[in-house]
Amino acid sequence: MQRYFSNSKENDKLFLINDDIYHITRVMRMKDNDKIEVIYDNDLYICNVILNELPWVDIVSKEEGKIEDKEIILAIPLLKEQKMDLVLQKATELGVTKIIPVTMERSIVKLADSKEVKKIDRWSKICKEASEQSKRNSIPVISNIMTLKELVKEEGIKIVCSTIEKENNLKKFLTEHKNYDKIIIVVGPEGGISSKEEEYLVSEGFTRVSLGKRIMRVETVPIFILSALNYEFME
Repeated sequence: MQRYFSNSKENDKLFLINDDIYHITRVMRMKDNDKIEVIYDNDLYICNVILNELPWVDIVSKEEGKIEDKEIILAIPLLKEQKMDLVLQKATELGVTKIIPVTMERSIVKLADSKEVKKIDRWSKICKEASEQSKRNSIPVISNIMTLKELVKEEGIKIVCSTIEKENNLKKFLTEHKNYDKIIIVVGPEGGISSKEEEYLVSEGFTRVSLGKRIMRVETVPIFILSALNYEFME
């Protein structure tokens, strides 16, 4: 059953956006009385499609949805479009709750202020589609682009992926922090996070964490870490 998200509810009906209507009618070629899943306010509804009543769909039943009990914030540098799309999609599938694009010294990509809103809209759409595909009850939030000085204001346990650190690896860190409610993970750009930036984050409460002996591509690191989190805290 296909899943969609709604931001509007009236009585026993939920509203769908134009992109979802196109997907229902042109891609899935649904017919009258086909059933879909719709998430509204983190609740899961089974809905009935009547084509001439779109964009509204009828609520058939409300199901018990799974609540995500851990908040995972991923801070990533601005990346080239293909790499950024991959990270957004896979991070969403692996349960991230918020993604913060961050400007860093060695970031290859620079984004003009005039293009930020358009980019965030595009990134949010990628996360929405990945949330639907992976049957999530929520869509990760994409924040405005931040500096490191803005990022350090976030609360929670904080780690920065380091190529300098040797002893404190990810496995050891997760073993010692099993009961966290919120974790912030900082990933460096293609050229790596600079020593100055890393020292600054550590001075602001971040913990250096090693990912092992291998040096991974920047788009691989979030997948590796989020997979480890999923395995470690799998129900």
